[in-house]
Amino acid sequence: MQKSAANLDVADVAPTAPILTGYDEQHLVTYLRLLDAAADGADWKEVARTVLHIDVAREPDRARRAWETHLARARWITEHGYRDLLRGGAPH
Repeated sequence: MQKSAANLDVADVAPTAPILTGYDEQHLVTYLRLLDAAADGADWKEVARTVLHIDVAREPDRARRAWETHLARARWITEHGYRDLLRGGAPH
């Protein structure tokens, strides 16, 4: 059974490519949820647990790194990556 877009597993580190990637497209809902949580001032640990599905108590370093890099990528998409979405998405 396929996971919903809101429940996808995330990589330890988000992509850093200067173009939108397939991973980015698959995780757009995750990125939006991260942006919403940041705008609401949510605690990063709670966001890592609920949005990224990482156990912060067991993997604090991984959780922090994943949260930081995915939030940075979400912000990059709002400033630059959205152009690739408007052009039809990630190159295949």
